[in-house]
Amino acid sequence: MKMEMEYHNPVLLKETVDGLNIKPDGVYVDVTFGGGGHSREMMSRLGEGGRLIAFDQDEDALANAIDDKRFLLINENFRNIKRFLRFHGIKKVDGILADLGVSSHQFDVAERGFSTRFEADLDMRMSQKGELSAYDVVNDYEEKHLSKVFFDYGELKNANALAAAIVNYRNEGGKIKSSDTLKEVLSRFLPAHKSNKILAQIYQAIRIEVNQEMDALKEFLEQSLDILEVGGRLSVISYHSLEDRLVKRFVKNGLFEGEPEKDFYGNFEVPFKTIEKLIVPSSAEIAINNRARSAKLRVAEKK
Repeated sequence: MKMEMEYHNPVLLKETVDGLNIKPDGVYVDVTFGGGGHSREMMSRLGEGGRLIAFDQDEDALANAIDDKRFLLINENFRNIKRFLRFHGIKKVDGILADLGVSSHQFDVAERGFSTRFEADLDMRMSQKGELSAYDVVNDYEEKHLSKVFFDYGELKNANALAAAIVNYRNEGGKIKSSDTLKEVLSRFLPAHKSNKILAQIYQAIRIEVNQEMDALKEFLEQSLDILEVGGRLSVISYHSLEDRLVKRFVKNGLFEGEPEKDFYGNFEVPFKTIEKLIVPSSAEIAINNRARSAKLRVAEKK
């Protein structure tokens, strides 16, 4: 089986690429290449003079690179988009696509440690070059810091109790090396009827911390303003409320918190105009691709 087949179906494929309003001779960026599904659709709409640059920090994604002179795949985190585009002589682009979250491939490779389904070492690094792993977060973070991770990134109301249980286990001389041990340590917080949901929130919190996902997203969005041409499009799929709130606020007023300053007349400049209202997958898409169930697409155009 070719590796690209393991990445499954790209979410909201037509809607996301349609949102970019691709010009045949334009320059576009896919900052979350993965299996290349969105990129291949983008390439199909480009002419001979068009160009597509893709980013993916996961080394596994390199196996899916598209053999086309108009295509370039950069093995880097999208938080470095501006620097690497400039390195390749590109200052402005006509559209940027981002499909946030963990790829199906990463969930399905047990040893990566992303999935609650498998017994695996605690890793969760999107890039194997990353220094911080899930093992480090779970075994080295102080209780207060661990609680903040669970509360901020997992939106877990019992974050303090979860952190305390982990630290108590560590204080008794135990190291939490695997997903099964972590589940065992937190078992009293995992009632059978909703254990999967709670575990998913715990894993999400640790994964976001390991990969600095919120910081990376903010840096990427801020840089997108500098990189996009006037009239250029930003098309972003998010999978949880933390991501979607950041994207929604930034598209609305160019800020992540607070309100923009108003001029003498009470008006303020906003950097984008919204092209579509929130787009979510159809029930038919969710039926054939369960990963799509929580996806939210926002499309905006730079003013």
